Amino acid sequence: MASRPFFLAASTLAASALAVALPAGPARADDTALFAPPVPAIVTSGPLTFAPLVRKVVPAVVNIAVTQDADDRAKRQPVPPGVKGTPFEHRFRDRMRSRGEEMIGAGSGFIIDPGGVIVTNTHVVGEADRITVSLSDGTEYPARLVGSDDLTDIAVISIQAPNPLPYVTWGDSRQVNVGDWIMAAGNPFGLGSSVTAGIVSARGRDIGASPFDDFLQLDAPINPGNSGGPSFNLGGQVVALNTAIVSPTGGSVGIGFGIPSEIVAPIVAELRRSGHIDRGWLGVTLADGDRHAGVRITDIDRGGPAEKAKLRTGDIVLTVGEEPVDSARTLIRAVAAEHPGSTVQVHIRRRATEMTVPVIVGHRPADMDD
Repeated sequence: MASRPFFLAASTLAASALAVALPAGPARADDTALFAPPVPAIVTSGPLTFAPLVRKVVPAVVNIAVTQDADDRAKRQPVPPGVKGTPFEHRFRDRMRSRGEEMIGAGSGFIIDPGGVIVTNTHVVGEADRITVSLSDGTEYPARLVGSDDLTDIAVISIQAPNPLPYVTWGDSRQVNVGDWIMAAGNPFGLGSSVTAGIVSARGRDIGASPFDDFLQLDAPINPGNSGGPSFNLGGQVVALNTAIVSPTGGSVGIGFGIPSEIVAPIVAELRRSGHIDRGWLGVTLADGDRHAGVRITDIDRGGPAEKAKLRTGDIVLTVGEEPVDSARTLIRAVAAEHPGSTVQVHIRRRATEMTVPVIVGHRPADMDD
């Protein structure tokens, strides 16, 4: 279906080019051949089929089932949306009851290391007593949680397999443009390995999930159960971690969101290294919308890094390190990227005077939402 409008556009362009090449002056009888319908152009800039890409990457995409012990609390939980209403709901209920477990979630992930390191979403695996990973060939392995980050909804799990596993690599999401082809893979509605294709609809989407929102918006159909799965560029590299959808029906309406690889990859590397993410903290309340560049400090936390550095209410923060600040969200991200205990140069405007203040970055409290 996607190739038809592409084909028609190319045909239109070919006809326009032919019209420009026609000789000027009145038409003659022997000119009629010039007006014959042009031969439709063959489009080569887009994929004629995604099959080679599917064969290349899908073996590294996994299905994830999450279970808890079937105590009274778990028994009262509804069937997860990734399974509810599908042909597998009854089977999952029977399977969990026979094991003394209760199914609480189903999602997707992808292998990034032949040793069995898998990336997924925190909301897929965060409440699990047990995590089971199914490969594309149906083989199942128990998995352990390596680390997770609630603020970005990124998690890393791992499995132990007797042989090296197929894996995929990161692409550079900074090179992804609106209108580029994208292919999403995962486990929608518990049906097993599936792929969908579409384009990148927008960049830099903020959906209010956290102060670190910077989603790629995708129109490739993403449904419950796709969470934690990858979106690929045409080179077979992962450029987004599928995370959320907007839907009044519970299914895909063509608005899905993926975390760009430029955000996911370094967080995954840190989770693999330490199992958690340490973020910097300034200890200020901020307000956007100042008439000039920068962000205004409206309040300062007592005993926080900003107070110790002698920042004041009313100061306008212009840059953090080398990062220009144009919104509260930009400042939060810039400070969060600094390692706690490091010193960052904060350039401010205080009344009519600009100055640079060195601030020793604090450790972002775990219970902070913004």
